[in-house]
Amino acid sequence: MSLRKRQRVGSSGHLSSLDGALAEERSSPSPFRCPAFDPGGFNDPSFSDVLLHLQFDPDHDPHPDAYLTCLDLHVQSAALRRSDYFAALLSDRWQRPSASSGDAIPLRVTLKIPRDDDRHRQGPFDAHVAVIRLLHTLDFSGAVASVTDALEMMPVALEFLFEDCVRACVRFLEAMPWTEEEEERVLTLIPFLGEEESRELVARVSPVVAASGDWKSMSEEMLHGLIDVAIRRHPNVATVKAFVAKILKDFPYRESVQRVLDQAFLSSLETVKDYLGKYASPDVRVAEDSDEREAIQRLNLHAVMSNLKHLHWLVERIIEVRVADTAVREWSEQEALAADLMKTFRDDTWKNIAPGLPLLVTRCSYRLADAVASGATLAPRQVRMKIVRNWLPVLNVLRDTFSPLPSGYRTLYPDLEETFLKIISTLPLSDAQELLQQCLSFSTRNLDDCPHLTSAFKTWFRRANRPPHDYRTN
Repeated sequence: MSLRKRQRVGSSGHLSSLDGALAEERSSPSPFRCPAFDPGGFNDPSFSDVLLHLQFDPDHDPHPDAYLTCLDLHVQSAALRRSDYFAALLSDRWQRPSASSGDAIPLRVTLKIPRDDDRHRQGPFDAHVAVIRLLHTLDFSGAVASVTDALEMMPVALEFLFEDCVRACVRFLEAMPWTEEEEERVLTLIPFLGEEESRELVARVSPVVAASGDWKSMSEEMLHGLIDVAIRRHPNVATVKAFVAKILKDFPYRESVQRVLDQAFLSSLETVKDYLGKYASPDVRVAEDSDEREAIQRLNLHAVMSNLKHLHWLVERIIEVRVADTAVREWSEQEALAADLMKTFRDDTWKNIAPGLPLLVTRCSYRLADAVASGATLAPRQVRMKIVRNWLPVLNVLRDTFSPLPSGYRTLYPDLEETFLKIISTLPLSDAQELLQQCLSFSTRNLDDCPHLTSAFKTWFRRANRPPHDYRTN
């Protein structure tokens, strides 16, 4: 730490006045008990040549009795000179007076302290006494025994320009955990430290600014890592996923969460497409060795299932934090993925390998389509049209596959049907006409059990039969 920075500390208000002139004896006794002395050292009158008078500064004290709050310490000038501040104060230009008998009179130094200083938490002069004792003992490991000790002593050490004490406090703070309140106090001290001296503290409390100047990149890297561990690498998946979900939900910077979730979604989606493409590949299906073909199909489909589970979890998080724009747009563009899924579902092989595959696909489609239909995501017309055009055929294939519907699908399928119909109602009549004709299978389970389909067609015919009108004129 440079002397210049240390001088700035001394002028900051922590140390309001240090007077080396002889002072008259006080008329009022000190209300504080003098600290214990070290024989031959700190506070031993027999060996001291300086009387250090600690006093709260009335000019910086809201209490009217501040001048009564004081303490005397018997100290040695040789020890005080370990502080650059006291070394300057006790330089040759300060001559110690002598009594008529020829005996030296101890130099009296008054140190005024503002009472509202945050370091007066345990006692009014504890931090000053501790640092002055260290000037005599240099027992830093014994004196700096807690984060509170370091935080209360370091401002005094900075004022006294006591470099060894400052370094001891900094080293202790570097190695110890802090509470949130303690961290705030550390942040107030860092500006008074040199760059090299504060490097470890700064690295702990502040992210490294990327070349782009985006200081949030470190937080986003952490979120990426948490998502990856939660969905891929942790054995206790359920509880870890719940914990990471809470972090994402409570994270204060929504833009960062959106970027992280978008990237994770796109990565998982590409993985699903890759493995499903391999499963649906003609090269695999025409393999001569049936055992080899079955093994390859099983591996690929298991990989599809695993990554679809990841994808579904990501979709839930995206919906929860209301950042589904990218996911909705990308899902609406998946014509090839939808085609591979329909090809897969028309072959009964998947039923013995990944029976839960249709449920995961349908849940992803429903959650993203519902975000559009509910207005949580304001999707453009083309996105609204494509999400129905590409995923409605998949729903129809699945409806044909299951008859009757398994219990897990009995509410999900009607919900997705109704959601698609709501989206169709937002489209121009020509687009709605094309898509509604593909919804006729919604009526096959029971004619009386499809009021959503009946309502959709009534709405379309009402609009189609309305006489043309130029709504731009009165």
